[in-house]
Amino acid sequence: MINKPSIPQGTRDFSAQTIRKRNYILNTIKTVFELYGFQPLETPAMENLETLMGKYGDEGDKLIFKILNNGLNNEKNIEAAKAGFEKVLEGKNSVDVTERALKYDLTIPFARYVAMNHTKLSFPFKRYQIQPVWRADRPQKGRYREFTQCDADVVGSYSLMNDVEFALIYDEVFNRLGLFDYELKINSRKILSALARACNATDKLVVITTAIDKLDKVSVNKVKAELSEKGLTEFQIELIEKYIAISGTNEEKVEQLINLLGKMPETKRGLEEIKKILQHTAGKNVVVDFTLARGLNYYTGIIYEAKAPAIVQMGSIGGGGRYDDLTGLFGVPDIPGVGISFGVDRIYDVLEELKLFPENLQVSTKALFFNMGETESNFAFTVMQKLRKAGVACELFHIEETKIAKQFRYAEDKKIPFAVIIGSKEIEQNYCQVKNLATGEQHVVIFENLINFFNNN
Repeated sequence: MINKPSIPQGTRDFSAQTIRKRNYILNTIKTVFELYGFQPLETPAMENLETLMGKYGDEGDKLIFKILNNGLNNEKNIEAAKAGFEKVLEGKNSVDVTERALKYDLTIPFARYVAMNHTKLSFPFKRYQIQPVWRADRPQKGRYREFTQCDADVVGSYSLMNDVEFALIYDEVFNRLGLFDYELKINSRKILSALARACNATDKLVVITTAIDKLDKVSVNKVKAELSEKGLTEFQIELIEKYIAISGTNEEKVEQLINLLGKMPETKRGLEEIKKILQHTAGKNVVVDFTLARGLNYYTGIIYEAKAPAIVQMGSIGGGGRYDDLTGLFGVPDIPGVGISFGVDRIYDVLEELKLFPENLQVSTKALFFNMGETESNFAFTVMQKLRKAGVACELFHIEETKIAKQFRYAEDKKIPFAVIIGSKEIEQNYCQVKNLATGEQHVVIFENLINFFNNN
C-alpha cells in the first residue's frame, strides 16, 4: 500500500499565489533596509552545534533541531553512538551523535560570521539577511517549525541612533504594508538588571527574565509560582510583582519605575536609552513595556517587540535588541551590535486576515495566445517571441485540440488579463483579436502594433 504523501508538521508548501504575496512583504522590507544603508548577507542552513548551544537560554536550546552525524551505523562508530544516545536520553549533548544543527535564528550565525571576518569588514557593518530558520516548537497558528526570518543588524557602533533607526524602520515597513495600528513595545535589559539587583538576585537575572517573558502566555500567579520554584524569596517575588504591575502612559510608567527602582544605577542608564528612542519617535506607535524581557541571554540594552493590530489574534511579528558583546561568545570581544527581526510568516497571516494584499499581485502573464491549430500556433509563437523580447510576459496554450472554453478557464485561473486569438483569417489579414478578460472588451490589433498595445494596457 502506498502511503499518502505528506509533509512534516509545522512546514508548508508555497503556491505561486502565496510566493507572490510573500515576495510583496519581503521586497517591501528589503527596500526599507536598503533605504537605511543595509547590505545583504547569507549564512549556511546548518551550523556547528557548539555555535548555537547556550546562546538562547534553556528554553531556546530545547528547540534547536539537531542533525544526526553521518555513519552512526558504521561498525567503528556503533559503541560511541550507543554511549552518545544514552547521554541524549539524559538530556545532554554528545558529539558522537550530533555535531551540527539547523540554525535557530539569524543573529547568532551573523555574530559567528562577524567573529570570523572582523579583520576584513568595514565598521560599522550594516547587513540584512532573509533566510529560513528552524525550531522544534509545537506547531500552532502563527507558529511554525520552518519559517523565514528577515533580520537587519548594525555591529561596531555603540551609538543609540542605531537603536532609534530600527524603531523607525519598523514604523516605515508596517506603514507601507498598511499595518498602521501596529504596536512597538520597547524596554531595556539594563532595567531588568536593575530589578534583579534590587531583589539582591543578580545571579538569578536569567531566571527572572525567563519568567517575566512568559507574561503574554500565562498569568501573573503562574509567573510567581515559577519564580518560587526557582528559589526566589517572598520579598523578591513581591518586588517583582510590583514591577510587573507598572502601567499607564509611557511617561507614567517611567515615573513609577523611578519610584520603584530609581536608586539602581542600571535604571538611569536604561531610561536614557528608552528616552532617546521616545525623543525621535514622537507620534509613532512606540509603547514602553517594562515586562518585555525577550528571553534570549545575549541582549544587553534596548529590546523591541512588534505586535500586530489588536483586532488580529497573533503573537509578535517582530523583535530584537542591543547586544554589546555577542561576538565575545566566539572569542572576539568588544564589537557592539543591535538588530531587529521581522516575522515574515506571521506578517503574511496578518495581511491575509486583514485583506491588505494588493489585488494586482497575482498577474504574471500578460497575455495568453490561444491554440487554434498547429499552423496558427507556430505563427503565434513567432509573434509571442517578439513580445517577450520587448518585455511583455506571454504564453501559448500548448495542449493541442483543446476547446476554446477550456483555454478561457485556464486564463481565468491564472488571472491572465488578455487573450490573443490568431486564426487562419487573422494571419492572412495581418491582425489578431485581443480580448480583455476582465471587461470583455475586444480589440482588433495589427501585429506591428501589438507591443505598443500591451505597453499601454
